[in-house]
Amino acid sequence: MSEDVLRAGPPAALDELRRAQERHRLLASELDRVRGAALAWRNGLGALLAGLVGFGLLKGRNDVSAAAVPYAIAAGVFLLAALACGVCAALYLLRAAHGKPAVVDADAVQVREIADHEEALGAAQALRKGIGLTLVCTVLLGVAVGVTWYAPTRDTQLNLRVSTAAGTVCGTVQAQARGSVTLKGKDGVRQVALAEAVAVQPVESCP
Repeated sequence: MSEDVLRAGPPAALDELRRAQERHRLLASELDRVRGAALAWRNGLGALLAGLVGFGLLKGRNDVSAAAVPYAIAAGVFLLAALACGVCAALYLLRAAHGKPAVVDADAVQVREIADHEEALGAAQALRKGIGLTLVCTVLLGVAVGVTWYAPTRDTQLNLRVSTAAGTVCGTVQAQARGSVTLKGKDGVRQVALAEAVAVQPVESCP
């Protein structure tokens, strides 16, 4: 009965030795290269968002409450979604640049090359997710600003204080006719002739 005998193989060719050296060099520097790229992306994307928001490149109207209610709600939803994406993107980029905040179990210690390779794969995946979420955050911010800019203004009621020789009437404008205005105040609805008015003043609210 014959037995299989292990024998030395043929000597490695020069190109095989060079490929093995290059593979070892790439694996040895893989984690550092991924984390260096993550730091560069983190700084670049952070500067981009800071420039868009801080320098007013993404700026809507000052008072969102002036927009119509459905549009104001939509702008708030987009801003909330942008905030969530921004927070998740920051966490992924930090994970890619600095690793997970975890302690290695002594019973599960791996060979350094294998552990570094697995960490590099996780860091690269986190970096891709962080970049994607940052871009989504930027788009959501742009959409929210567009909603605030182009939303119709909320309908507001006009309050007038009309002073006449008989007294002062203050209320919300209900109707307008030639030479008169109908106001609704705490005393009910009254029609005031503008020809008899001494002063007409718009007010925020009536006492």
